[in-house]
Amino acid sequence: MFRLLSIELHKLKYNKASKVLSIIYFALLTSVALIAAVKFDLGPIKFHLADQGIFNFPYIWHFNTYIAAIFKFFLLLVIVSMMTNEYSYQTLKQNLIDGLSKKEFILSKFYTVIVFSLISTIFVFIVSLILGSIYSDFNEISIILTDLSYLLAFFTKLLGFFSFGLFLGILIKRSAFAVATMIVWFIIENMVKGYLYWVFKDLKTSTDEAVNSIMQFFPLEAMANLIKEPFSRLGAVKSVANQIGANFTKNYEVSFLNIIIVLAWTFIFIYASYILLKRRDL
Repeated sequence: MFRLLSIELHKLKYNKASKVLSIIYFALLTSVALIAAVKFDLGPIKFHLADQGIFNFPYIWHFNTYIAAIFKFFLLLVIVSMMTNEYSYQTLKQNLIDGLSKKEFILSKFYTVIVFSLISTIFVFIVSLILGSIYSDFNEISIILTDLSYLLAFFTKLLGFFSFGLFLGILIKRSAFAVATMIVWFIIENMVKGYLYWVFKDLKTSTDEAVNSIMQFFPLEAMANLIKEPFSRLGAVKSVANQIGANFTKNYEVSFLNIIIVLAWTFIFIYASYILLKRRDL
């Protein structure tokens, strides 16, 4: 494992674009802390975002992982270019000539995906812990350790998303087209979702439940379901909702089924990448 991983890290070390994108990605993860500086002071109206409880334990685990997941596209570019560059610079063929098997080649890429996902998760954990220790009203250990499942969901989400990107990189061989295909797939999933809403619009039971029961098995939808939006959990939002007669009944917990679905897709993407590479004439 370490030999294969060292080969990939050596390649990334001399890739300027990958280094720049990685730096931007982790800088954006750190920028979550800047939210604490958002203040509005307009006469009698004073608003400090950090005072709204977004950095309170355990809510911070939900909020920060959701926000951090938005920035994953920067690392996706690194993962996709990491694969497509193998074709552009003929390093894939050279690696195979030097004795690396196709299975080891795919594993080296997958190990890199795991490392990127793990480092991102640890980074978000540290940033959240620091912000929480500064701004949270609740600092008891039992409260701090609550909802750490969001970190597992975040790791799983990145793992699945980057594995999808890796597969597209092998399938299409061009970074721009691979990323474009990811976007097209996202649009297709939303079109299917809209169609299902139209099909089930006359159901006597909940239309949302019927649609979600099907859509949860689609790759990008499954990844999105891992960490649901956290904003409606805020006390201020709930207070406004109650005043206008709205009622939030959403389940925000990390679903074990969603984790299993995303891990299954991760296996499919990596295995399909191996089969594709194995059958392709290089």
